[in-house]
Amino acid sequence: MKRLNFILGAAALAAVALTASPAVNAQENGNRDENGKVVRGPYETNRFGDNWFIGAGGGVNVFLHDGYKVNIGPSIDAGFGKWFTPAVGMRVGYSGFATRFWADNPSVLGNTLDQEENQYLQKMGYMYVHGDFLWNMSNAIGGYKETRFWNLVPYLHAGFYRGYGMDGADYANNEIAVGAGLLHNLRLTERLDLVVDMKAIVVNGRVIGADDPSIQPSVTMGLAVDLGYPGFVRTSSVMGAMELAAADQIAALQAAAVALELANATLEEDVIALENRNKQLDKMVVDLKKNQNTTGDMSDMLKDMSPVAVYFNIGKATLSVDEMQHLEYIAKNILAKADKQSKVYLTVVGSADSNTGTAKRNKDLSEARSKYVSDLLTSKFGIAKDRLVVKSEVVNAKSDPELERAVTISF
Repeated sequence: MKRLNFILGAAALAAVALTASPAVNAQENGNRDENGKVVRGPYETNRFGDNWFIGAGGGVNVFLHDGYKVNIGPSIDAGFGKWFTPAVGMRVGYSGFATRFWADNPSVLGNTLDQEENQYLQKMGYMYVHGDFLWNMSNAIGGYKETRFWNLVPYLHAGFYRGYGMDGADYANNEIAVGAGLLHNLRLTERLDLVVDMKAIVVNGRVIGADDPSIQPSVTMGLAVDLGYPGFVRTSSVMGAMELAAADQIAALQAAAVALELANATLEEDVIALENRNKQLDKMVVDLKKNQNTTGDMSDMLKDMSPVAVYFNIGKATLSVDEMQHLEYIAKNILAKADKQSKVYLTVVGSADSNTGTAKRNKDLSEARSKYVSDLLTSKFGIAKDRLVVKSEVVNAKSDPELERAVTISF
């Protein structure tokens, strides 16, 4: 029983260790809970290397200024950024190539004259280096869904704008520009998107020699590639799993506490039993000492004494450290003195309980136990071998089987 209790306690503590391991890192693929309600977060903060992207594309732009006719020019876009949450991200981008427009003054790059409007076709190279604040409207409103095909991403941008190529004109080529845009991210694969980028740049008209602000819309199409881990984990899922894990740990700890309390109770019972046995042995020693000065034989007194016993663990034919100490105490303080002073024979009976093991196993075990104790008495404690009567038996335990896994010594 004592060993069983310790095994239960160890198993419960092992369960605590197993339940302590973290359990949830699954990527969220749906935007609705078990009740069909849209889930909008919150989400676990991703690692630095997760959810980066890089992309490039090409398209067209127009340069709009009050009083000037519109003409189409080529554009290219490139960008590198990161999503911090499913809805919020940042990007650093480059836009540029060339723009065309009609103006009142001729340009060294083009003197084509529209006689009807009396304007000249202007050509200007431009570059715009900008930072963007991205807001994924689809994820913010519709809930994060990693497999969504079409994501709408409005954004704001600001940066450094430079116009060049209009040599000979006294224009301010470098200006600060701002604006807004709209990304259409179309999912092609887990890591590849087709991106349509629609934006408008608002820049001071000084870049073309005008006073009023100018607007430069553009539309480009290209590809974007996701870098690192491309997904997010919903915080509610993580916390739910953590709460379940914590509940499992609490239950395991409670089970361990119960098992340990049971083991402690059993140990306390064993301590009390050992104390009682020691008292009995002490009394036997006292009785022997009283009879040392008598002239009579100790045989009658020893025969009236109760048998003494040492106990074995289940399936064992050797004594534990504690039981070995008990046997040593019995042998040195009672049996050795009795052997010297009287002609008493000692009967050593090894037993095994019938509730466990096969009949043959129990027979062999009882014989091994009696032989083991008799050998100890003769070889280690000096008891005369011809004074020992060695027997073995298999006992049908009526109460506690542990009490039948023993060797008894009677006089």
